[in-house]
This record gives sequence, C-alpha cells and structure tokens, in this order.
Amino acid sequence: MKIAVYGKGGIGKSTTSCNISVALARRGQKVLQIGCDPKHDSTFTLTGFLIPTIIDTLQSKDYHYEDIWPEDVIHKGYGGVDCVEAGGPPAGAGCGGYVVGETVKLLKELNAFYEYDIILFDVLGDVVCGGFAAPLNYADYCVIITDNGFDALFAANRITASIREKARTHPLRLAGLVGNRTSRRDLINKYVEACPMPVIEVLPIIEDIRVSRVKGKTLFEMVGSEPSLNYVCNYYLGIADQILSQPEGIVPKEIPDRELFSLLSDLYLNPIGGGGQKKKIQENFLGFTRI
Repeated sequence: MKIAVYGKGGIGKSTTSCNISVALARRGQKVLQIGCDPKHDSTFTLTGFLIPTIIDTLQSKDYHYEDIWPEDVIHKGYGGVDCVEAGGPPAGAGCGGYVVGETVKLLKELNAFYEYDIILFDVLGDVVCGGFAAPLNYADYCVIITDNGFDALFAANRITASIREKARTHPLRLAGLVGNRTSRRDLINKYVEACPMPVIEVLPIIEDIRVSRVKGKTLFEMVGSEPSLNYVCNYYLGIADQILSQPEGIVPKEIPDRELFSLLSDLYLNPIGGGGQKKKIQENFLGFTRI
C-alpha cells in the first residue's frame, strides 16, 4: 500500500506522518517513509538528524545508479521505519516532480520499492502543481492533514481537486482528512458537509506534539520516559488501523473556490451562539488555533 500525505504548509504533516509510520510499524508492517521536500526534514522526527538525500547521493556518484547501494540512501529510523529523503533542486530552479520520479526510479533499481508493506510519501506544502502532485501517481490513497482554520481547508480543497484529476488515470482514492492540533471542528464539519469525505481523526491541541518535532522524536519514543503521553499514541494507532482496514475511499469533488470562501465566511460572520462563540470561530477562520 502506498499513501501520499498532503496538506497546507506548516500544518504538521511531517510530525503526523512520522507518528503514523511508527504506528503502522507497531501493527507489524514494514514501512518506508519518503520525504518529498527540498528541506529534507520529513524524517527528522524518526532519525533525529537530517539524512542525506537521494539527489545529493546521485550527484556524488555522477548519476551512476550502479554505484549506489541501499544503505547509501535508506536509513533506519525509530521503530524500524526505513527513511528516505528525496531532496530537491536548488531553490528557484528545477521541478520537485522530477526529483520524486528519480527517487522512485532509484528505489526500483535497488529492488527496494516493492519490498515494503507500506510506503508513505510526505509531500511539501499546499501548492499542488503537476510537480508537487507527482507522488499521487504512485499512491493508492491520499490523506489530507488540516486544522480547523480557513487557510488549511482552502488548501485541502485544492488538494481534493488534484486527487479527482489524478483518479482519472490512476487507481487513487482519498482515504480522508486528519484534523491536527485543533480544539474545535466546526469549520471542518461545515466543509465535509458541503464536500463529503471521511474524517479519519481529529487530534486536539497537545503541546507535546509540537515539542516532539523540536526534540526530533516521535510521540512513541517520548512515551518511554513520559508514560502519560501514551494516550496521544493511541490517536496515531487508530489512524493506522483505519488505513490498514483498506478503506474503500472516495474520489472527491472539490468545491469551487468562491463557493468555499462564501461557505466558511458565512459561518465566520454569522455563527450560532453568543459573542464568545463568535470570537472563537473568528480565530479558527483566521488560523489562530495552530501552534
């Protein structure tokens, strides 16, 4: 099974991806996480350092694939999760989609691409052009990370459009949304009411999730010294269980941009409840719930 994780930049995709990868490994799966971001920091929470990228390794070998060994590009992370960072072209040059293609090509050359039960692509940002959408060419499912803010849901809607487009030619389905670090879900509920799709899980605001990223550790590793965090791990195990159930998934139909803006702004301007409720909805709309 191949899963592509998308969402607005800064929404917590990499932290969520790393914890889902460990949860899948805890369920007995052989997991490879591929970071698809020139910053090459997707797997930092799993390894505790910035591992060499595929592109760096290819350049050092003058693009002679036959001179590269699996251990040159595949690094062991926490919980037995294998980690790869695709890297990317220099800032302002080249295409991220090309880099993803080269990464898959090399892993196939190394007979590694088909050795895993789960491959998880952690994809940068929320601008889903043809290059950024490249991991969808290989994915069985897409998972969108969002929060209860307007910007994140607007990005999710654009990603939804890309999934629909790719599903025309690939066996791709949307597994659902994961709400990350949000104390409310009123805007999420409004969105999925208008654009039906599964909500896999909504994680509350938990400071330790943010701290785990800074420490370079997953929540599963942190729970060894802080047993009180075990309940947080259960969120990720629940997400893993839903993925492993091989959900039917959907081919979503996005909402036109202006219609989505009107939908969410109506809730923002005319909330149900008193002034305190209105203030909270306004904060959600502006994205203030993110840490």
